[in-house]
Amino acid sequence: MKGNQIGELEELVLLAVGSLYQEGAYAVAIVEVIKESSRRLIDVTAIHSVLRRLEKKGYVKSTMGGATQERGGRRKRYFNLTQEGRQVLEDVMAVRLSLYHKMPKLTFSIA
Repeated sequence: MKGNQIGELEELVLLAVGSLYQEGAYAVAIVEVIKESSRRLIDVTAIHSVLRRLEKKGYVKSTMGGATQERGGRRKRYFNLTQEGRQVLEDVMAVRLSLYHKMPKLTFSIA
C-alpha cells in the first residue's frame, strides 16, 4: 500500500465515481452521491479539485461529453476509475477491514 495513500474525501470521490459507472460520473452527480451516502455537503469546486488530483495520480481518467443546449453549449467532463484507482480502493478497504477485525467485540448494556 505504500505510495497509494489517499485522504477520506479522495476515497469518497473514488467510490462515487465507481458507483456512477453506468450513468456517467461528473462533478454534480458525484456531489449528489456523496450527499446521499454520507449526508455530507461538499462544494462542487472541492470535488473538481479532488478529481484533478486523482487524475494526476492516475486513479481516474476523464473524457469530455458532447455540448448540449440545456448547458448553454458547454461540454460535461465525465470520469471513470482506472485499474490503479480500483486497486487503491481495494487497498484502503483491506486496511480498514483489518483494523476493524482487530477491535474487541464490545457489548453494551442498557442502564
